Amino acid sequence: MLVRLDKHLVEASVGTRSQVKELIKKGRISVNGNNKLKAELKIDNEKDKIFFDGQEIILKRFEYFMLNKPAGVISASRDKNAKTVVDLIVNKTRADLFPIGRLDKDTHGLVIISNDGELAHKMLSPKKHVEKTYFLKARGEIKAEVVDTFLKGIVLKDSSKEEGSFKTLPARLEILETTSEALDYVDEDSREERHYEGKLTACRITIKEGKYHQIKKMFRAVGSEVLYLQRVSMGNLELDPSLAEGEYRELTEKELEDLKALV
Repeated sequence: MLVRLDKHLVEASVGTRSQVKELIKKGRISVNGNNKLKAELKIDNEKDKIFFDGQEIILKRFEYFMLNKPAGVISASRDKNAKTVVDLIVNKTRADLFPIGRLDKDTHGLVIISNDGELAHKMLSPKKHVEKTYFLKARGEIKAEVVDTFLKGIVLKDSSKEEGSFKTLPARLEILETTSEALDYVDEDSREERHYEGKLTACRITIKEGKYHQIKKMFRAVGSEVLYLQRVSMGNLELDPSLAEGEYRELTEKELEDLKALV
């Protein structure tokens, strides 16, 4: 595919448009052994050999990463004031990566990072109902009847809708255990750090949609509060348990094939 040299270099994260133009002027970029180039030169990004200071620039058409997002990092491509999930991918070759789906700043877990817009559209389309599973800890004891309540769907407030509310799609809730423990968390209203000591119920919940703060609102509606939330799967892709928070890896061919087959 023929593209401008400077555009190719920007996409390969070599630098900004002005920075790569300066590199080209200084002869630090070569194409097939020639470093007497112009920024507007059309190159074949599949056949031409492009080097920066003697190191070959290899730009994949698409990249796919699995990230275990830590709390405090926002789900965005770039931000002037905060670290983003894309900032954590240090060995990326492309500059156009973005998160497929979002997690709240204080939520942990699985985020897919890619530049594949078609896959993102399919995975996030409301028509596809791609399942997302979360592990959580909720304040107090969650009663067994909440399982049926969530399965039937629950009416939540939504200021973005004219009627001011919406009914959730059926959600599967698995109550794991109730224990007494201490936990630090971020208060949803004040955004201040808080400390809790008392009963906590560990659960797994699977939803087919992703409204703003949906899971937290669902538990508030039944008289509880989510104090810890981690996404553990999207569709048939499960978070690699070997990844510590902040760590990532590329998706395997099998994982990518399975994701594309799902949607």
